[in-house]
Amino acid sequence: MNRRHVLSAAVTLALAAALGGCGKKDEPPTPKTEASKPIETATVKIGSASPLTGPQAHIGIDIRNGVQLAVEDANAQGVEIGGRKVKLELVVEDDEANPTKAQTVAQKLVDAKVVAVVGHFNSGASIPASKVYSDAGIPQISPGSTNPKYTQQGFKTTFRVVAHDDQQGPTIARFAAQNLKAKKVAVIDDSTAYGQGLADAFEKTAKELGADVVAREHTTDKDTDFKAILTKIKGRTPDLVMFGGIDPQAGPMVKQMGELGIKAKFIGGDGMQTPNFIKLAGPASEGAMASIPGLPKEKMPGGETFLKKYKARFNQDVQLFAPMGYDAVMVFVDSMKRAGSSDPAKFLPEVGKTNYQGVIGPIAFDDKGDLKNGPITIYVVKGGKWEALETVVPGGDAKATASASGASASASATAGSAPAAAAATSPAADKK
Repeated sequence: MNRRHVLSAAVTLALAAALGGCGKKDEPPTPKTEASKPIETATVKIGSASPLTGPQAHIGIDIRNGVQLAVEDANAQGVEIGGRKVKLELVVEDDEANPTKAQTVAQKLVDAKVVAVVGHFNSGASIPASKVYSDAGIPQISPGSTNPKYTQQGFKTTFRVVAHDDQQGPTIARFAAQNLKAKKVAVIDDSTAYGQGLADAFEKTAKELGADVVAREHTTDKDTDFKAILTKIKGRTPDLVMFGGIDPQAGPMVKQMGELGIKAKFIGGDGMQTPNFIKLAGPASEGAMASIPGLPKEKMPGGETFLKKYKARFNQDVQLFAPMGYDAVMVFVDSMKRAGSSDPAKFLPEVGKTNYQGVIGPIAFDDKGDLKNGPITIYVVKGGKWEALETVVPGGDAKATASASGASASASATAGSAPAAAAATSPAADKK
């Protein structure tokens, strides 16, 4: 009996083992799921180039901050291009507002494999750098370069989100003739691509409108003593001094005009329309006027929100072109999305087709890369602050931004005590 039970148990166990082995062979292997793998995020590099050191650093840093804010906002919102998640990475370079350094910086950005560049500020930097970007096929949007030549070189890679000086110069001249009733005008520039280009455009239109240009002088973007030039100009008794240059020169010029007792009104371009100009000129800044491409910042479609966000992030106010730097990044992102690629060769054509609603307003480019219908605003210093007088869309009508009579009455009244202008001669780095 015992032996039979042992044999029976052994047979049962063997059978169970055999059946269990067969069962395992019939089970398919557990498939490895792709879902367990993390989705890879691609890094896309955006370049930013502007003067971060030297007398124009406050403007260059302002641009860089605008670009940085856009990159941070885009990453926070999440960017997906061609079905793939993307993280933007900012690569920053200091061009020192120097044409030669700008070319070196441009090559560094190309070597760093950026897919697009926001820059430069100075026309004298943007123009030589644009050849480097063009050769590499990398799109470039300048947030502040206004010399017409920048987009007249035939490059498919150059764009700007501001009006240019062939629009800005005549706008200032018409304002001087129609609103200020200026008959005798002295013109000074800082010998840069920006300053001289703006002054040339102003002078041409002023003469066409019947103004007598009693003096045409040149200084540099390094000088701060202008008394020799101003003394010469004083003897010619102009009604108005127009200066093409940046605030580090414009501020001391206006101050020295007051010291010399020059009663002429003073007007310039966007390079001096900064809080820093008022700081440098002090009380002599009262009544000084300047144009700037774009709507008044607080009247930009996204201006109020942007100004608050900028102040909260950087604990300082916008100087000039931060909104333009911000929008330039967003235009690039929008173009990549529409192209479904971050490859410059694929999304560059989409940049030219841009129809984007930015902080500054609608953004679209003509076949040269210039901003279509870019507005220009005239400001006056009143009570120690810049106050908008009127906004003009080149080819359209001026629109008063203060009161209906404010544009002309306030300009004539407050500008009546405004001083003005510059000195010496020699080519320099450049502003816009």
